[in-house]
Amino acid sequence: MEKLFKLNEHKTTVRTEIIAGLTTFMTMAYIIIVNPLTLKEAGMDFGAVLTATCLASGLTTILMAFLANYPFALAPGMGLNSFFAYGVVIGMGYSWQLALTAVFVEGIIFIIMSFFKVREAIIDSIPMNLKYAVSAGIGLFIAFIGFVNAGIVKAGGAILELGDMKSPSAILAVLGLIITGVLLHKRVKGALFIGILISTAIGIIMGVAKLPESIIQAPLSMAPTFLAVLKTDWSTIFSIDFLIIMFTFLFVDVFDTVGTVIGVASKADMLDKDGKLPKASNVLLTDAIGTVLGSLFGTSTVTTYVESASGVAEGGRTGLTALTTGVLFLLALLFSPIFLIIPGAATAPALILVGLFMMEPILRIDLKDYTEAIPAFLTIIMMPISYSIAEGIVFGMLSYTLLKTLTGKAKEVSIVMYVLSLIFVFKFIV
Repeated sequence: MEKLFKLNEHKTTVRTEIIAGLTTFMTMAYIIIVNPLTLKEAGMDFGAVLTATCLASGLTTILMAFLANYPFALAPGMGLNSFFAYGVVIGMGYSWQLALTAVFVEGIIFIIMSFFKVREAIIDSIPMNLKYAVSAGIGLFIAFIGFVNAGIVKAGGAILELGDMKSPSAILAVLGLIITGVLLHKRVKGALFIGILISTAIGIIMGVAKLPESIIQAPLSMAPTFLAVLKTDWSTIFSIDFLIIMFTFLFVDVFDTVGTVIGVASKADMLDKDGKLPKASNVLLTDAIGTVLGSLFGTSTVTTYVESASGVAEGGRTGLTALTTGVLFLLALLFSPIFLIIPGAATAPALILVGLFMMEPILRIDLKDYTEAIPAFLTIIMMPISYSIAEGIVFGMLSYTLLKTLTGKAKEVSIVMYVLSLIFVFKFIV
């Protein structure tokens, strides 16, 4: 393990990394059931998508462990799967096979971009204060996800309102938050993971979670979706609609991945003195390979997950964390009934507290310089209220470019930032 992952160099241990991997998996295991349910709406086979989700997530996350040695986990992205089902298939009337083809083409473009280090250039072009803001914004975003999953916050009123605090889910989440908070205060190793387990046990007693009838379940066949990309009508890829679909997948995936990698890496102090992430190209290449692999298996865009922050918060610093998470996704093919016991209300406290941990870099932002403070603030606030990491980055980078240019500080803006800002303006117009 030391030779593979350089544990001593990263000041971590096998135990810490495994607990971190378990925690990451627990906080994102919901995708095993949510992704198939979402893509089922597009006419895809539920069992095939479930198997594809576990395989694509597990294999890509293991690849991240060995290719990049970072504690980042990957799975089919939420939001992207909704666009796939409700936007492309139901809304625009295209087949799910064509949507998978768009994901496949996007992944190939990603791989090409990775070899030419285009996405790495995007990461390097983002100013340090905005990188800190991305971390803080992801903190609010992931905490917001936790509150929504627990039912503590729901749609209503003008925009949002307090959920039913007497509901079992909300009560369980509050209890879990208190229990995990006490564990953190007492500096218990694996506090988030232990908090999830205790909350799940309480949830079973309260009826929020149910024990499965069987523990082991044979993997469901992937035949209905496997290699469906190769059977689609490729003549349609030259249409304007196809290009719009493909570039939408591409845009959201690029900036979701960039934002997640920057946010989690800055929180874990993985960035070097110049604000760059060593081996960023390997991280982004893994992400791109995951998208291609997922489309061939039969699932929507695979991307780096913001829930990776929960493992980092538990001390995960190397690929051993990712390896643990990846292996658990593969085991879920056989033991999915066990993993599906865990209710959203049990993982919500971990996400909310990870949101707190991710806020720490905000202390390093220069709030006295408004050309730095305003873009940072927009990055932070737009992530939770737009429910998108990508949109938060767009608002932050665009406002940064405009403010610096209009205040005589244009030299502080890189060429890449100007190019990206023009692309963002074009995106809003179109």
